[in-house]
Amino acid sequence: MKHELEIIAFNIESCRIAQANGATRIELCVDPSDGGTTPSYGYIEAARAALHIQLYCMIRPRGGDFFYDDHDFAIMQSDVRMAKKLGCDGVVIGLLHRNGTVDVARSKKLVELAYPMSVTFQRAFDRVKDPFSALEDVISTGCDRILTSGLEPNCLDGAPLIAQLIQQADSRISIMPGSGLRSANVLDVAKITGATAFHTSARIFIDTRMEYVSPQMNEDLKSVMVDGDEVKKLSSILQQYQPAG
Repeated sequence: MKHELEIIAFNIESCRIAQANGATRIELCVDPSDGGTTPSYGYIEAARAALHIQLYCMIRPRGGDFFYDDHDFAIMQSDVRMAKKLGCDGVVIGLLHRNGTVDVARSKKLVELAYPMSVTFQRAFDRVKDPFSALEDVISTGCDRILTSGLEPNCLDGAPLIAQLIQQADSRISIMPGSGLRSANVLDVAKITGATAFHTSARIFIDTRMEYVSPQMNEDLKSVMVDGDEVKKLSSILQQYQPAG
């Protein structure tokens, strides 16, 4: 059985590292402190030129919650068009109503606008009131997959719910566990959930490469980078894993 390994990349070097170590797809983002927002035109263009694996672009105009007004939604539509123009294989969206339900109408518009690109409904899903009803709503939008930690901060803790969602989905949509996924727990998550697609940042923090750092600023200039060794371990584990039965 072939497993998917999606890696979040917050810079072009991370894209290259992830690809070289066995990633099957990149989720391209900026602003890790906000959980990932839409990358720039230049960043997407550079990533597409550097990658032969699948490239998905985050469509999220700001950090914070997942309720978007008309201005936000107009930006999201423009960004979907940009991602398509630049040759992305897919986009990643997540829109909710104030009451914790999926914004089906607007999500469906973005799916239609994205075609023929694939669409993932991201971890906005983990903020819904009723995950089983939300699953049916996301399926109705035409999205191809859902990224979820099972409504818990860590996907291992949410694995029992993810297993229920996969069973309910019954192959109508892919359910992809993510958040806190590492080589140390990916087998446990796979065995509990039955998932075949997995998502992680595999992140490490690297020190600034500046020779001079102003002491007056009193700031931490570390940046987020993909850990190639961790991606390689995850890829190897998933390649060798064969579910029972």
